[in-house]
Amino acid sequence: MKQAMGDLNMTVIVVVIIALLSFFFFTIIWPMIQNNFARNTRCDEAICSNESNGDGSVDCYYYDNNGRQQSITCAWKG
Repeated sequence: MKQAMGDLNMTVIVVVIIALLSFFFFTIIWPMIQNNFARNTRCDEAICSNESNGDGSVDCYYYDNNGRQQSITCAWKG
């Protein structure tokens, strides 16, 4: 009986750890990944000036879903 109870306790501990890691991933890491992906996509579709700001970035703009022009700063790709 002690062996079965120990196995049950270990299973509960593992399930709780997996739940905590999943919560951390989906509340902190996954939104950062999505925002980075969306920003990179906007920069790929943006219209940029041909001059760098001197810090490795360039001022660009793109048109959102409503047709309004939005400013964005993207990485200078030369």
